[in-house]
Amino acid sequence: MVDIFLRTLPFFAIIGLGYWAGRSRFFTEDATAYLTKFVFYFALSAMLFRFAATLPFAEIFNARLMLGYLIGTTGVYALATLVAWLRGLDIPTAAVEAQCAAIGNVGFLGLPMLALLFSEAAIGPVMLVLTVDLVVFSSLIVILINGGRDGKLTVGTLRLIGVGLLKNPMIVSISAGLIWSALQMPVPAPLNDFLTILGGAATPGALFAIGASLASKSAERVQIALWLSFCKLAVHPACVAVVLLWLLPTDPFAAAVAISAAALPVAGNVYMLAAHYGVAPHRASAAIFLSTLVSILTIPLVIAWVGTP
Repeated sequence: MVDIFLRTLPFFAIIGLGYWAGRSRFFTEDATAYLTKFVFYFALSAMLFRFAATLPFAEIFNARLMLGYLIGTTGVYALATLVAWLRGLDIPTAAVEAQCAAIGNVGFLGLPMLALLFSEAAIGPVMLVLTVDLVVFSSLIVILINGGRDGKLTVGTLRLIGVGLLKNPMIVSISAGLIWSALQMPVPAPLNDFLTILGGAATPGALFAIGASLASKSAERVQIALWLSFCKLAVHPACVAVVLLWLLPTDPFAAAVAISAAALPVAGNVYMLAAHYGVAPHRASAAIFLSTLVSILTIPLVIAWVGTP
């Protein structure tokens, strides 16, 4: 446990450095936005494409893992939605709370951290988890917010979801890499070197950007944020573990990686969606801040429980 904590500490130290830079205004919000854009569109995309293209397709794709993670995540999503409904919240607000409870920072934090802790063999399961989050649940929140407001699902909403998926660089890079891998084409040395150098900026850039963005987050509505953080850091990995270890058992290593990915703090893009639609941005902001802070202790606990790498 102590060893795992010490191995995760450098990741959170870089997040802390980014937080200091943002809090002290050494790094402005505009600078953070541009750094995030660089990581999202270039560095992280290069990393994802390289891993997807160089790993055998058969080693990456695991339908049982994807289904199990989907069922477990749907369980915590439904729980958070039920609690929100019992509190009398409308559908859009309940959708934002459910998204906080179920969607973690897999791309920016989980991918580099779990690859280091579990070895590069963890990249395949992490990409599958990321794909489920992006394709299923990022689409679901758009449907619930727009449908909750309009009272129906329109063609415009479906078009918005489709365009969003096609423009998401994570989806594009993973898909392109998997196609490259399925065609069994070797990656030329110059291209591999290019992707390695550019992708190498993803880990420090993403972690620093997380910290800098947290500097602008508030800790309002603490009670709700604590509940959502509890769902994300404890209930979500527990639900995924129940499915992948007992109800729908899969490869133990892949299951351990997916459970660890489920233990990650609330994803920053939940706040961006909440702010874009004007639905409960403050509680999303607080949940991101508190879950990231608490996850310094909870992530090592979960990883130690599923099996020390």
